[in-house]
Amino acid sequence: MLCFSRCNLPPLSSEYTKDVGSKSHLVTANPSIIRQRFQNLLWSRKTFVDNMKIYNHSYIYMPAFSMKTGTEPSLRVYYTLSDVGANQTVLFANPNFLRSIGKFWKSRGIHAKRLSTGLFLVSAALGLCEEVAIYGFWPFSVNMHEQPISHHYYDNVLPFSGFHAMPEEFLQLWYLHKIGALRMQLDPCEDTSLQPTS
Repeated sequence: MLCFSRCNLPPLSSEYTKDVGSKSHLVTANPSIIRQRFQNLLWSRKTFVDNMKIYNHSYIYMPAFSMKTGTEPSLRVYYTLSDVGANQTVLFANPNFLRSIGKFWKSRGIHAKRLSTGLFLVSAALGLCEEVAIYGFWPFSVNMHEQPISHHYYDNVLPFSGFHAMPEEFLQLWYLHKIGALRMQLDPCEDTSLQPTS
């Protein structure tokens, strides 16, 4: 079975689906996004609930107990979606798993204040899935043809300086690609087996 995972509640509106598809099975939600984009669900939950409908029956994966600041927003997401009978199911990451993954990658040369959500998700996928193909893991401001590209497909908001070590993460993922542990797609998808479908 194919499983489509997405990081940090990305938009899947019609202007993007031609390139990124619309299927989702697992979507990560960083608590900082809940604080910034949805005012920590303190004032209006309707906007959040409406935004979540695009993810259909996806699992929403959150690090509720890995940091003190993540617990409250994660619980608010859980209760908000539960209260309205939403189609999504909230899953909380095991903090021991997150710590172990952090130690593992640190021992392999990634020295960052915190790993990116993408690397956590790829790490989980490698432990759960027979085949892993990743797209969009490119940490540079130009593509391989030296054309400027944005940080995300939907915006160019960069991570806080010194917070993540994206080039180091990319090198580790590229190594995994080279040894056949995963497939990393760097150019636009032309192979129909990699193209997202609606």
